[in-house]
Amino acid sequence: MLSFDTYISRKLPLVGLISAVFIIYPNIACLPWDIKFLEGVSCTGFYWYFVYRFFFFWGLICLLLRYNLRQLSTAQFKERFGRNFLYSLAAYAGFASISYWIHSYGIRTDFLGSTLISQFFILCSLCTLIGHISMLYSTQREKEREIERLRIENLQSRCDALANQINPHFFFNSLNGVQSLIRKKDDEKTLMYVHELSDIFRYILQSDKRGLVTLREELEFIQSFRYVMEVRFANKLVFSIQVDEAMQDELTLPVLSLLPLVENVTVHNRIDSEHKMEITIRLNEQKELVVSNPIYPKLSPPDTNGTGLRNLESRFTLLMNRQMRIECDENTFRVYLPLNKQN
Repeated sequence: MLSFDTYISRKLPLVGLISAVFIIYPNIACLPWDIKFLEGVSCTGFYWYFVYRFFFFWGLICLLLRYNLRQLSTAQFKERFGRNFLYSLAAYAGFASISYWIHSYGIRTDFLGSTLISQFFILCSLCTLIGHISMLYSTQREKEREIERLRIENLQSRCDALANQINPHFFFNSLNGVQSLIRKKDDEKTLMYVHELSDIFRYILQSDKRGLVTLREELEFIQSFRYVMEVRFANKLVFSIQVDEAMQDELTLPVLSLLPLVENVTVHNRIDSEHKMEITIRLNEQKELVVSNPIYPKLSPPDTNGTGLRNLESRFTLLMNRQMRIECDENTFRVYLPLNKQN
């Protein structure tokens, strides 16, 4: 959408034409009446004087508007009106001088008439008003851009803070996994665990600079995360990912959306030989990512305050202006994550 000053600049001849017609409308309205009482050379001369008058005003309006939009783009109203008044006064003096010279040839002019003086005053006021409106509009647009920039920076800061709250909890559990493998003296598994963990940490650390990522990137992160979870729960936690390959690059979601959901499953459920956990990730018909798992509630309430899901909800609201949904029945816990189309 064009700004006001850009639109006026591009349509300057048209704006000047309309303004000129508006200003000399009294002369246009009286033209048939004036010509009726004139004859011969006097009538022809008056007609050409009218044409001269019209083009003089048209050109002067275009020049004054261009001057206001370019040279006086930041001038206040009083300064703008003062400069326009001086230029209009100089233009009136020139127009009156030429009109007086034309009048000396017996052609009727009104170079000292109140109508002409009022027309120059209207011209001055009109150009001042259009220039001032353009300045106010540009100032308002600049303020809106600054507000939008600050809003985006604020949202980014809030999203970074929310994402960073995920890291300490995950790091703590991961170090426990390393400690467990070292105690078992399984060097090969320990090395593989550390390798996969380094990929996971790299993704998490890089997430601070990212807002939205493709669904493929999140699913690849979960594939790396799978090994860590299998080691941690001795293959009693598995993933079932049912997402069409073709859709993975077309859809986006906030970075690290799946990590808090998986962590939420491990915090709230028993995962053992009798309660094997399968986390299912799929797309539904509404192009939502559905993450579901069976419910095996722990015997004692988990030591958690629900920060992970609340932070995830906040990030979806801030980055996508959309709400995730949570459904829970007696047997299954489901989270519906809305997805955006890749631009």
